[in-house]
Amino acid sequence: MKKFNIILAFLLGASTLSFSQKKLTETTITYDIVINTNDSNPRAADMLDGATSVIYLKGSSSRSEMKSSLGTQATLIDGKSGNVTMLKNYGEQQYMIKFTPKEWAESNKKYEHISFSYLNEFKTIYGYNCQKAIGKLNDSTTFTVYFTRDLVPINKDFEYMNRSLPGLAMQYESIRKDKVVTYTVSDINYKPIAPSKFELPKSGYRVMTYEESKAGGN
Repeated sequence: MKKFNIILAFLLGASTLSFSQKKLTETTITYDIVINTNDSNPRAADMLDGATSVIYLKGSSSRSEMKSSLGTQATLIDGKSGNVTMLKNYGEQQYMIKFTPKEWAESNKKYEHISFSYLNEFKTIYGYNCQKAIGKLNDSTTFTVYFTRDLVPINKDFEYMNRSLPGLAMQYESIRKDKVVTYTVSDINYKPIAPSKFELPKSGYRVMTYEESKAGGN
């Protein structure tokens, strides 16, 4: 009987956890961006301070938009083919860069095999209890992330560096040379997203392959 009670308690606990988790199938997530730097002289990258990153999730597809005073950059991932398209709009410069799944993995290779250490530290972000984790890259660079187990995207490819986390990253760091870029969730919206949000523009962009973009420095 004692063994039965233990098993029953475990099953009830697992059931409670599954019901408390929300699967993100169609969601818009907004992150506020803050840049911390030791450089007293403002540079172009500092113009991203105060920018936002908006993530549109619909099934297995996603669109990530970074909006700043410099312009807009969007990354669209086709959930069916795995192909990725990046749209860059900076003034009169408009580029459309296309990636195959293999090329996309290559462009993000520094984020492969990230190991996470989970700490017994928590804080509330946008009303959700978030646990602290330390991510470690292959080059031994580390970054901090707070994630919630209550929200679980069914497609995690939109955040390559955080895709192995058991939940949604609510606040995380991105290390860029001497700068630490911090992303923090400021809004989560569950309203339906129009399919047109994932359509590619028919004109107005200079279309480039991934190899061409590397050669041109874009």
